[in-house]
Amino acid sequence: MILTLDASVVVKWHVASPEEKDGEQALLLLDAVLDGSLRLVEPPHALAEIAAVLSRVFHDDAKDCFDEVARIFANGKTFSEDSAYWRAIEISGQLDHHLFDTLYHAVAMESAVTLVTADERYFRKAEKLGGILLLEQFSGTG
Repeated sequence: MILTLDASVVVKWHVASPEEKDGEQALLLLDAVLDGSLRLVEPPHALAEIAAVLSRVFHDDAKDCFDEVARIFANGKTFSEDSAYWRAIEISGQLDHHLFDTLYHAVAMESAVTLVTADERYFRKAEKLGGILLLEQFSGTG
C-alpha cells in the first residue's frame, strides 16, 4: 500500500497516547511504514512543516523526533512534479485553503494514492474531491 500522510498524522507518532485522538490509528500507520507494508509519497515541504510543528510542540526534543521522521521518510518518495503544484494551486483556490495543506492532497492525487489526514477542517472541505481519508477512518486495511 502507498499513502500520503500529512503533518497532522506524522506528528501523532510522537504524541500518541490513550488521551490523543486517533493516536492508535497513527501508530498503526507508523508500524506499517516500519514493517514495509506501507510506503509513503510526500510533497517536498513535508519535512519542513513537520519540523516546524515538532519544534513548537517538543522544543528541546524536537531534533530527535525530527531525525526519526527524516529516517522514515528517506525510505519513501518525494513527489515534486510541477503537476502537483498546479493541482495544489487549483485546490487551494477551489477550497479557499492554505496551499501547503492542498499540496499533500495534490501529491496524493497525482500519485493515484490516498491522503490520510487528522485535520478535520481540511477533510470537511476536501472530501468532495476524493482521494482523502480522515485518520479516524483508517483501519489498517487500507
